[in-house]
Amino acid sequence: MANPYIRRDFERVSPQLVAKAKGFPAAILADVGGRRGTLGGRIQGLSKAMKVAGPAFTVEVRPGDNLMIHAALMLAKPGDVIVVDGKGDLSCALTGGLMAAHAKAAGIAGFVIDGAVRDTDECAVGDFPIFAAGCNPNGPTKGVAGWIGIPVSLAGTPVNPGDLIVGDADGVVVVPREQAAEIVGGAQAKIDSEKARIEEIRQGRLLPGWLPGVLRTAGVLGAKEEL
Repeated sequence: MANPYIRRDFERVSPQLVAKAKGFPAAILADVGGRRGTLGGRIQGLSKAMKVAGPAFTVEVRPGDNLMIHAALMLAKPGDVIVVDGKGDLSCALTGGLMAAHAKAAGIAGFVIDGAVRDTDECAVGDFPIFAAGCNPNGPTKGVAGWIGIPVSLAGTPVNPGDLIVGDADGVVVVPREQAAEIVGGAQAKIDSEKARIEEIRQGRLLPGWLPGVLRTAGVLGAKEEL
């Protein structure tokens, strides 16, 4: 009989795609993906230098209990990002320095937690990326069942197991696994477009070519009116 709490097998984005995604900012991937998929702004890295990329290993917990995160540490594969639906609860920390050390030793790529963490001074200067909604010195309980490997929601954004997770100084974007190759594949064109616009600005061409038309469509400018 299948375990009702733990789904062990799911398809992940490929390591090759993860490696390619690491070369792009989260903001670029969000733009290419239709300006959606980012986690709510409360989820940030413990330091602005932290970056993470990898397939989502999803965990759902009751607020304030981290039992299933301990199970996830034993089940996640090297390169996975443990993504925890902690319901945004900040009453106690779901992870800290000990669990970060365990995760790093297991080859986990990072934590993304919609909840609180602790030992933040220590973790912020380490090389294991942690993105969280806040911090609290209080520890969690460890006794309530949850789920592993199911669809979850973090800060209003759905995350499916195996989705591509990319985080940096701006926050975290979730790229659906089925669209990841297309979105990552289109990221360089977006980079090139922004570089071209920067060059226009340097040359003094400050008016974006698209702006007058959009203003006319919105009724802000008349048909022949210019800025």
